Amino acid sequence: MSYNIYLVEDEQNLNELLTMYLKNESWSVTSCLTGSEARNLINTPPHLWILDIMLPDVDGYQLIREIKAATPEVPVIFISARDADIDRVLGLELGSDDYISKPFLPRELVIRAQKLLSRTYVEETSTQSNLIQLDPYEIDEQVRIVYFNGEEVNLTSKEFDLLQLFLHNKGQAFSREQILTNLWGEDYFGTDRVVDDLVRRLRKKMPELKVETIYGFGYRMLKG
Repeated sequence: MSYNIYLVEDEQNLNELLTMYLKNESWSVTSCLTGSEARNLINTPPHLWILDIMLPDVDGYQLIREIKAATPEVPVIFISARDADIDRVLGLELGSDDYISKPFLPRELVIRAQKLLSRTYVEETSTQSNLIQLDPYEIDEQVRIVYFNGEEVNLTSKEFDLLQLFLHNKGQAFSREQILTNLWGEDYFGTDRVVDDLVRRLRKKMPELKVETIYGFGYRMLKG
């Protein structure tokens, strides 16, 4: 599948290098050097944003707030020269789906983008929509949408990934480390606090979800 990528990076040489690598995957890439340029694209969403936190005009955190307010389902990869845990947690709390610290190899970004795109977008194999009943919710895994009383629940890509993990493993206890590996991959290096935050956000959006905290270990979805 050919994907449309928006790259927002103010370092021109790095922007050009990353654009070249992304285009080598046969993806369509629109690159921006400023947050203002990116703002003009928010209402015509891509399949993936790759967003630098440190921009010369608009803070990357403010920009992701605007992106997620308009299109919460579109995944975002944050890139930054800062590697503090608080930056990772704040970025994930605001809806980013991955975080990569500079310096990094361009190929690493491509691999992360490939994994995120493949998890987020499932090619349609049937015109029929198969809804999974999880009272009081209905879940369409094919298009990655959750409904409550006929209204769509706006989940981020990572929130939906977590829901799927619980949905297909009811009753199974997952440690925070297992959830990290399942959702972010074995190459993720960061605090497991992002798991607690992700669960908190999912519970807030789906308060009837029966997810139990196993103190000192992790979480599980109750059967029935």
